[in-house]
Amino acid sequence: MSIEDDLRLSRDTWRMFRILSEFVDGFEALNKIGPAVSVFGSARTKPDDPFYKQAVDCGKMLAKKNFAVITGGGPGIMEAANKGASKAGGKSIGLNISLPMEQHANPYITDEYSLNFKYFFVRKVMFVKYACGFVIFPGGYGTMDEFFESMTLIQTLKIDPFPVVCIGHDYWDGLVNWMRKTMLGKYGCISPLDLNLFSVTDDLDEAIKIISVCHEQKKALAKTHPPGSPATEQTAEGTRVGIEPKHDLKRPPM
Repeated sequence: MSIEDDLRLSRDTWRMFRILSEFVDGFEALNKIGPAVSVFGSARTKPDDPFYKQAVDCGKMLAKKNFAVITGGGPGIMEAANKGASKAGGKSIGLNISLPMEQHANPYITDEYSLNFKYFFVRKVMFVKYACGFVIFPGGYGTMDEFFESMTLIQTLKIDPFPVVCIGHDYWDGLVNWMRKTMLGKYGCISPLDLNLFSVTDDLDEAIKIISVCHEQKKALAKTHPPGSPATEQTAEGTRVGIEPKHDLKRPPM
């Protein structure tokens, strides 16, 4: 092994400790926040945009229902949701990320819940592990990433299903129609039931009600159905342990 290879291995090994430290910081900061909802949306949304104003109201409404509000900690929709939660006296949590372009945490995050991450995948664990629902406003690639990751985790039963509510028919209906006609209808890449894993609405009252009702039902269910089997047992990062894949001894013919 060359000196360059030794140095590369050493850097990768020490990188594991940085990753571990981010998980520890996130777990220690968030494990006592109580029920929370992660709110996603574009960092580019301006304060005079109707969706910004709606996201402020969303943060307020969630806080008044005793949900902590978790965002990516940046501007736009994230700032709006944190602003609403803060003004309503709720827990306003920002999970910021270090990016090549400078990123500023918005000023509406509760100090003890302002966290910075280097790794997207660690940050994404925090969004899922501590949330009992997602509210997703119009956004770009990052917002779509969170939407489709939540669909994947729920579809595969890797997490306990939770409400994913998309705000804005005008924005989301085109994507939903493509999913229905192309993903499902033309190519059969999803099942019909997969289109029921999320909701689209223009009504914030409906969105908050969907999340609140689901949360209350889960609390009631937990009292009568304690966790037990590996199929539903929770891992530390908030996903399910699951059942080990089966390996066929016989290989199919080539």
